[in-house]
Amino acid sequence: MFRAMWLAVLVSNIGTWINDVSASWIMAERTGSPLMVAMVQAATTVPMLLLAIVAGTLADIVDRRRYMIAAQLLMMGAATGLATLAHLDRLDPAWLLGLTFVAGVGAALAGPAQQATTPELVPRTMLPAAISLGGLSMNIARAFGPALGGLILASFGAAWSFTLNALSFVGMLVVLLRWRRAPRTSTLPPERFAGALRAGLRYAAQAPVLQAVLVRAAAFFLFASAASALMPLVAQRKLAAGPFAYGALLGCIGIGAIIGAVALPRIRKRLDRDALIFVATGAYAICMVALACVPRIEWLYPAMLASGFAWIAVLSSLQVAAQSSVPAWVRARALSLYIVVFSGGMALGSLGWGWLAQHTSLQTALLAAAATGVLAAIATQRYRIAGAEQLRVMPSAHWPEPAPPEAIEGERGPVLVTVEYRVRTADRRAFLALMQELGRSRRRDGALQWGVFEDTDHPGTYQEYFVAASWLDHLRQHERVTEEERALQERIRLLQTSEGGPTVRHFVGGEPGTPIAVDLHPNAEIESRVAKTD
Repeated sequence: MFRAMWLAVLVSNIGTWINDVSASWIMAERTGSPLMVAMVQAATTVPMLLLAIVAGTLADIVDRRRYMIAAQLLMMGAATGLATLAHLDRLDPAWLLGLTFVAGVGAALAGPAQQATTPELVPRTMLPAAISLGGLSMNIARAFGPALGGLILASFGAAWSFTLNALSFVGMLVVLLRWRRAPRTSTLPPERFAGALRAGLRYAAQAPVLQAVLVRAAAFFLFASAASALMPLVAQRKLAAGPFAYGALLGCIGIGAIIGAVALPRIRKRLDRDALIFVATGAYAICMVALACVPRIEWLYPAMLASGFAWIAVLSSLQVAAQSSVPAWVRARALSLYIVVFSGGMALGSLGWGWLAQHTSLQTALLAAAATGVLAAIATQRYRIAGAEQLRVMPSAHWPEPAPPEAIEGERGPVLVTVEYRVRTADRRAFLALMQELGRSRRRDGALQWGVFEDTDHPGTYQEYFVAASWLDHLRQHERVTEEERALQERIRLLQTSEGGPTVRHFVGGEPGTPIAVDLHPNAEIESRVAKTD
């Protein structure tokens, strides 16, 4: 199934590149405006910025297979509309941008689900290789799609380019219709949308590795977007080249990325992911300087090969860190945040560099983008992602299931959990440092509040507490705890003096059968309700 989906995505990506080359070229030909050309890319990426978080939330809580089928049908419909209007010779800039935007909506809906599907299809030990193969698929398409798009555009016209893109979605639909997903292992009902959205954002706010990925991604894509946004105009105006030569430039980028994907495993043995991103960012900036200054198109081909190599080095490193550092229950939501940063950087960067090029020159915009990229890479060095794939984020299931003497309705709450520890006074500093790390994990898994206090009458006796919105949300915390958190709790246990480990107690608010709506602000209200009820 991984192989079938990989091939289907490859065909679909080739169709998308054929479409993008034609759309950008037609806009440049009909308007001659750098800003309008940049808006074609923005029309593709802005929906990602607006909808990716919503899409990631839906992908985590609904039937992912049916959801992906619906997204593919939406993209096929937009591509069919472009092809129909082009055949009728009625594809003006407004229709081109509008239908490109609709296709971007479909891609935004499909993106988080498609990326989060990879860990379902391969064992965890093969995940880095599978992600690299995903990048390879994208860049094989990038190598051949633009050149093929330029050839079709020059030989047959844009209408047939858009038609081929519409047909490229058929394979993905067939694969999805044949896919039989493994059933959900959870016995709990799916999360509701609003709660799932909050849970995803809460997780990201307490996940240092994911935050580092997002910062490094923003620093790279904001400046890297200038090359793809302005390359059609560099080819047309500066180099006086045709659509096939423009497609060949993009094809060189794809070939460079393929070479990079093959070479990266050896390079990673010498450089960690942080060093690799830094070096690749500098190389990409140099390639942009070449794009700005080289006067002949044939001299640019080696530079574009190098830029493709640098691009895949950065992209693969960020994607592996993002996929590996988050557990399955929140993976699509976490990846949606990465997609938002990627798309936002590409969209805002494209518009910004397009505006600068229109008001100054293409050379000025590209040189400014290159300089900005180097400065951003230096400024973000402290955000580390190396070692993310070693994080053990699979469920540990080591928390014993609570067994109250009376059944508790799932929506009843809020729930207060207290944990009592006894620690030697000499171990206080080490204990509290570990507890702060534990507090972040409690919040990632769904705690609305968390704290730890020491008993003034019995030094070394500590009371930890955390609050969940409902009994059902607390049961979800039991499912979400990971092997990484299990190891952390074992380190805390070794510091305790009491036999049998910490003492855990559960308190639930509300009358039986009467769920309480939890108001997150102010937090004191939750504490008050819990105290009064229990």
